Amino acid sequence: MTRPRRTTLLGSPLPVVAAPMAGGPTTLELASAVTEAGGFAILPGGYRTPDALAQQVDAARAWGRPFGVNLFVPDAAGHADPAVLAAYAQRIAPDAAEHGLTYADLRAAVPSRDDDRWAEKVALLVERPVPVVSFTFGLPSPRDIRTLRAAGTVVLVTVTTPDEAGAAEEAGVDGLVVQGPHAGGHSGTWDPSRTVTDTDTADVVASVAARTRLPIVGAGGVDGPDAAAHLRAAGAEAVAVGTLLLRTHESGTTVTHRDALVSPRCTGTIVTRAFTGRPARALRNSFAERHDAAAPVGYPQVHHLTRELRRRAAAAGDADRLHLWAGTGFRAARAVPAADVVRDLAARW
Repeated sequence: MTRPRRTTLLGSPLPVVAAPMAGGPTTLELASAVTEAGGFAILPGGYRTPDALAQQVDAARAWGRPFGVNLFVPDAAGHADPAVLAAYAQRIAPDAAEHGLTYADLRAAVPSRDDDRWAEKVALLVERPVPVVSFTFGLPSPRDIRTLRAAGTVVLVTVTTPDEAGAAEEAGVDGLVVQGPHAGGHSGTWDPSRTVTDTDTADVVASVAARTRLPIVGAGGVDGPDAAAHLRAAGAEAVAVGTLLLRTHESGTTVTHRDALVSPRCTGTIVTRAFTGRPARALRNSFAERHDAAAPVGYPQVHHLTRELRRRAAAAGDADRLHLWAGTGFRAARAVPAADVVRDLAARW
């Protein structure tokens, strides 16, 4: 059997990228299975300590296959007003009480400042280069981009609009992850106060392709080979998937989350700031419906505020108070080996 040509940007045999799902779903086992099947995996650097990230990178190097690391670009202006944050903590306190947490517990969990140890992680990836580094939530400085590229790393930035794409190209990145609104989890928008409107990912890809000559990885709403082929026709060199991998054998998705993806109670998705202070698409549940309109723009403060509540909700099987990240094609997620997902998506490429 003749293997497909390697993707120009990523160097993988198949044009399928496992998105970096921070917080648990992306495991080393999942990433390894994707790359073994011929796809490309990006390890999440968000929420990990630099030491933990270094261990993951060292383990991935042993595969002998290309892979990447994703970092969250800190937003210096994204912190909520303390009074607004306090009001939101008071609002969700009854939900927290259901899992043994007090208002004081919620407030104590919020640091005054958190940049996810950005400088240390960038330094790590310069000292111990990986094939690809991608960035989400914003644009790193041109200096950081140049330094990583000088170390031999391909630099990608997630964009959601043609204007963001143009700025990324001017900053000197090698390629773009173009994310459409149908994607599960956090929107990669650089402006967390922006309203994420409903647009087909292929339309976003086409609009970016008209603005820049940079290679594109299309992401958002990829629920099967037809969607992947649609993005290719719009100008994408590869497609990224996350939701389709949530129920795979190798993922670290919690049981509560896995069950919700197939539950008849979960009939759709919602873009909400209720869990983290940043727009993110999740399965529609009671917490999101009750609190979205009141949720402040303030990542990562709101993330820290709700984190322990969400952890306890997951452990208790409480899907109504859990961030059930999922894209619009969540019903297509199957309990199969990750390799099956990769090969199916590439079948019509």
